[in-house]
Amino acid sequence: MSHPHPELSSPPPQGDGVLRVVALGGLGEIGRNMTVFEFGGRILIVDCGVLFPEEEQPGVDLILPDFDYIRDRLDDIEAVVLTHGHEDHIGGVPFLLRERPDIPIVGSRLTLALISAKLGEHRIKPVVVQVEEGERRDFGPFDLEFFAVNHSIPDALAVGIRTPGGSVLHTGDFKMDQLPLDGRLTDLAGFARFGDEGVDLLLSDSTNAEQPGFIINERNLTEAIDKVFRQADKRIVVACFASHVHRVQQVIDSATKHGRKVAFVGRSMVRNMNIARDLGYLSIPGDTIIDVRQLDDLPPDKAVLICTGSQGEPMSALSRMANRDHQIRIEEGDTVLLASSLIPGNENSVNRVINGLTRWGAKVVHKGNALVHVSGHAPAGELLYVLNMVRPRNFMPVHGEWRHMRAHADLAKMTGVPADRIVIAEDGVVVDLYKNRAKIVGAVQAGYVYVDGSSVGDVTDAALKDRRILGEEGFISVVVAVDSGTGKILGEPEIHTRGAGIGADAYDDVIDKIQHALDKAAEDGVNDPHQLRQLIRRSTGRWVNDTYRRRPMIIPVLVEV
Repeated sequence: MSHPHPELSSPPPQGDGVLRVVALGGLGEIGRNMTVFEFGGRILIVDCGVLFPEEEQPGVDLILPDFDYIRDRLDDIEAVVLTHGHEDHIGGVPFLLRERPDIPIVGSRLTLALISAKLGEHRIKPVVVQVEEGERRDFGPFDLEFFAVNHSIPDALAVGIRTPGGSVLHTGDFKMDQLPLDGRLTDLAGFARFGDEGVDLLLSDSTNAEQPGFIINERNLTEAIDKVFRQADKRIVVACFASHVHRVQQVIDSATKHGRKVAFVGRSMVRNMNIARDLGYLSIPGDTIIDVRQLDDLPPDKAVLICTGSQGEPMSALSRMANRDHQIRIEEGDTVLLASSLIPGNENSVNRVINGLTRWGAKVVHKGNALVHVSGHAPAGELLYVLNMVRPRNFMPVHGEWRHMRAHADLAKMTGVPADRIVIAEDGVVVDLYKNRAKIVGAVQAGYVYVDGSSVGDVTDAALKDRRILGEEGFISVVVAVDSGTGKILGEPEIHTRGAGIGADAYDDVIDKIQHALDKAAEDGVNDPHQLRQLIRRSTGRWVNDTYRRRPMIIPVLVEV
């Protein structure tokens, strides 16, 4: 089994007949999926998604893949293939197209509709190439074949990539629901046929590799959702992903059955459901949908709201309802249904939202206490099935945290893939496929690129560290006037604080310490402003730490007179 090494050097030049694979996101994390394939000087990209920030990344809106590796070779890109329309697979496309707007975007009908709407908000008109399952298309040296896969969004695809350097099957996100709501099965026959040709490298979804068995059918949820509707006396608020068309369909069907009207809440939810309805992926009786502004005219037992926020996102509609910061007020007796699985890392945020909703009297139904969601990712039994059908010569787990990828690698070993042909990589690790053998040959930069408002890439890890310190410890500013010639202090230092939790009357001790340190520095002939600021910072920081065991940000301000 090949393991990434923290001291991998830059990869060698790509040799003739070598298919190079570089994941710029999606390995060791849930999100930011982007894989670069290179052959004969040309590039194919599969997916270009975003990662959503965690608590230790305050102020960040999105996290992008690092495009530096391909930035000087944008003209070599043949196409970007999008496996499906989830944000963690398409959210980075607008930022890539800012750098070259005419890169062809390849995907299924619904996926292209979703990304085109998103790009419209960025005022980008993309070059799109619509494909369907069973279709083959050439993009430069890449001969692509598309396979239907079942997922938590319609129209998802896997992609087979044939090149003179070898054949690759990238599953995208998938599961093997045998009774899907839309009747669209994962193309196991296509996987087997592609496997019979000889697959040199399989890249497969690892999210649920630790979960045993097979997936529960989506149809099993219909009764559980209907039970929520039968037992609800007042309003029902359903939170799910803005792209989960199947779940929204089930909610609409139950609402129609129980004589309730439905309002979509949130810009992304309204946009995506309108697209799904217009394309025929969502069936809605003519009078079922109402505008959110009409809710006040309905009795509570006739209203259903469908919104975003199932992952506890701070600015989502549901989080704002929980915080009493939304026009829709949660009332005693309302029912809130979290119709999604929990993305790893979001546990604390979701629990905060559940507690907030419960505080206002809502009954919260979620996956932990009812069968109200089925994952969109294949568990171990299905992953084994695919490994046995495809019989890859080499295997590389993708889309998952470290524990998921290692569990998937163990499954591959169980099916007979030799350990030295299993590549566990991380973002930026370069894998070369040559003569049917995959091997790690180096690494390139693949760090986080933060989006903060209109700023892309300007926020650094150091800036985030400062934000965390400010948020957790506050800051102390020390203003000192000194003689520009001698460095001698003029007057008493002024201290201002925010969030440090230290009263103004407590600073007499530290003012004496600062004055003493500056007086001694003046006696020693020290008058360099940088040295004096460092002296003020150290004196103040030492006092705060010794006295209060705190480490606020300290900002010395030197006024030279």
